Amino acid sequence: MKPVDSMQGAHVRMELLSSPVYTSGARDLVQAITRRMGFPELDCNKIALAVDEALCNIMRHGYESKPDQPIWLGVWPLGLADGGSGIRIVIEDLARQIEPDKIKGRELHDVKPGGLGVHVIKEVMDKVSYEKRPEGGMRLTMIKHLTAAAAPGAGCTADGCEGGKGCHA
Repeated sequence: MKPVDSMQGAHVRMELLSSPVYTSGARDLVQAITRRMGFPELDCNKIALAVDEALCNIMRHGYESKPDQPIWLGVWPLGLADGGSGIRIVIEDLARQIEPDKIKGRELHDVKPGGLGVHVIKEVMDKVSYEKRPEGGMRLTMIKHLTAAAAPGAGCTADGCEGGKGCHA
């Protein structure tokens, strides 16, 4: 698979096939990164869930469960120029294209199995956008800001603390 140009500059890039076997690796990677960035544990879990739902939607709906299609995942830290600290996660594929405004979660009062992935993604992340890639396939961009209270080392009084897992819980 040829790397996609839009992933250039990503601090972390991952290329995987559309097999459910690999979703846990992507989910664990994002969860570890968000922990290290200082997100609260609950947010780390939610962001990992959003990534998992996005990957499952691509595999199930975009690739119709074909297990050998490419998916790219990129991660960028956000800075002041982006409106504050946080993370930007971009997931791209070569699946069939659909109009971005047609991507909607089902109504919550419509009780039935499945169909909550888009709803979960939009609830968890601060900003979500879907777009068609010029090369084919779709691009999902998800942004989650890190609040000052949850920043690495916030509230930590330990000498020599540099933030990280546990010191901001």
